[in-house]
Amino acid sequence: MSRRGENIYKRKDNRWEGRYKKGRKSNGQLKYGYIYGKTYGEVKERLYVFKVKYQTLIQLQGECALTYEEWGRIWLKQQQFTTKPSTYSAYLYKLTRYVFPIIGTTALNQITKQTIQTVIDTWQEQLLQPSTIQVLYQIMKKSLKDAHEQQQILTLPCQQIRLPKKKKPTVKALSTLEQQQLEKKAKALPPYKGLPVLLALDAGLRIGEISALRWEDIDLNNRMIYVKKTYQRLPIAGSKTKTQLVLDSSKTDQSIRVVPMTFSLYKYLKKWKKKAPGTFVCSNKITPSEPRLLTYYFHRIRKMCGIPSTHFHHLRHTFATRCIEANGDIASVSKLLGHASTQTTLDVYTDSLVESRQRVIQQMEEKKEKI
Repeated sequence: MSRRGENIYKRKDNRWEGRYKKGRKSNGQLKYGYIYGKTYGEVKERLYVFKVKYQTLIQLQGECALTYEEWGRIWLKQQQFTTKPSTYSAYLYKLTRYVFPIIGTTALNQITKQTIQTVIDTWQEQLLQPSTIQVLYQIMKKSLKDAHEQQQILTLPCQQIRLPKKKKPTVKALSTLEQQQLEKKAKALPPYKGLPVLLALDAGLRIGEISALRWEDIDLNNRMIYVKKTYQRLPIAGSKTKTQLVLDSSKTDQSIRVVPMTFSLYKYLKKWKKKAPGTFVCSNKITPSEPRLLTYYFHRIRKMCGIPSTHFHHLRHTFATRCIEANGDIASVSKLLGHASTQTTLDVYTDSLVESRQRVIQQMEEKKEKI
């Protein structure tokens, strides 16, 4: 039994059922929602509210009723053809781990600004770092922007979203004495163990870049290091725990760079090349040494020197700080580090730059006093 034109039906169990349009599936078929009640009047009253709600949503956001996870999987397949494997792997892991569990079942045409804000607030309740939240948000925003460009939705929901402010990165550089101790101890060890420390301290390379460095990237004649690749451990597609090692091009176009060698690094590399067994500079095998092995070697060297606990990445910070202390201009320092922009360098090394400027003023005053 039904009421014509109203999509309200009497069921065999004597309940009444109302049906309303929620949008369309990926194959173009209509997707319906259902209301149940004991009486026709009850269902009719509730159905009217839902019909108005979804008619408004369809007018504002379109008919696409794919869930965000369904769209996310489609979008990820598209990314496989336009992004590096490491970027795709990061997108897949982050969406699966942090986004799908919250809004995976929400239809695209139901995602609003409030939906996005709820996701952000949930991440904050989960005590994720502001920097992590901003990365996750940018991935989600990109997927929805592409949905808009592909006419899956009519408007962009990622507008005027309140994001937690990133904390200013704290840069910890080694003292000159600590650096000298590390370099001395590193040079006393087999090169595949000590060289990674020297490449970070004297050339500012990231640990993944050091792992991937090949002899064909070393120009001893012109004393140049060509940074092109990175070797890193990434989540396996579809897994929350398993990882795989991936040798890939450097993370951004700016990361692909040329770094001049210090004379001491040049002499060390020239000597090691005569004995090196394979194509990878920091390995005693044919295959590259993975980053966590190099990290293990570093901590052994650090402990030998009696240096308090610190991260391998702080060696790169030390390189940058020494460059700034030598009055290196910010554009050159940024290029040496492979930063995406000089602003990134300024944001990270503000304190070091201030100290450098203070020394300049002090030198100027001292010069005046001598006149």
